[in-house]
Amino acid sequence: MSGAGIAAGIAQLDWSALHAQLDARGHAVTPVLLDEAQRRRLIALHEQDDRFRSRVVMQRHGFGRGEYRYFDYPLPPIVQALRAGFYAQLVPLAMRWAAQLGVDRSYPADLEGFLAACRAAGQCKPTPLLLRYAAGDYNCLHRDLYGEQQFPLQIIVQLNAPGEDFSGGELVLVEQRPRAQSIARVVTLPAGAAAIIAVHHRPVAGTRGWYRAQLRHGVSEIRRGQRHTLGVILHDAA
Repeated sequence: MSGAGIAAGIAQLDWSALHAQLDARGHAVTPVLLDEAQRRRLIALHEQDDRFRSRVVMQRHGFGRGEYRYFDYPLPPIVQALRAGFYAQLVPLAMRWAAQLGVDRSYPADLEGFLAACRAAGQCKPTPLLLRYAAGDYNCLHRDLYGEQQFPLQIIVQLNAPGEDFSGGELVLVEQRPRAQSIARVVTLPAGAAAIIAVHHRPVAGTRGWYRAQLRHGVSEIRRGQRHTLGVILHDAA
């Protein structure tokens, strides 16, 4: 499938249902978007140093165990198509969430307009990344915040088949609400499917209006095999 085909596939998803899931839980899971050939091509990029701007070994920084690499511009066509396609469909939800939280914030209709705002704020480094975990690796709970300009949602695409290529390695989402205990949710993504998650917080309706639920995400320990994922963050980094 070409970049145009990926964008068309994203546009044809049931976005009313996906937005409803995001409103209810702060995350949603899409049907399979990438076929095996596309997934294998993305995994193979990990060894191509010229495609990336930096490499992070997680245990050196206390982030967990494993490694990830930030793509450099220009992004691979598949990654660019996913980034632009998801942005266009998530803008209405981002605008509504801002209004519900009383935030005076608007987002351009397309990704290029938003990235121009990032550049104006000094955020010029691309943030889509390829993550690789082996047995015993994990990712601590965290948020992907890189500067003043932030888009409230991001995408995680599963590149390996759970149960076949690896075991363990579930996506873990933790939500903290004021004066209440935290909620943990565990998501197993099929190969080629994407999780859309809140980056930092989301609005929740309370008895006195809307309030912010704070969110973090991570990855449980890999028990066997290798797990590769593509992270598609929509704001760039300073």
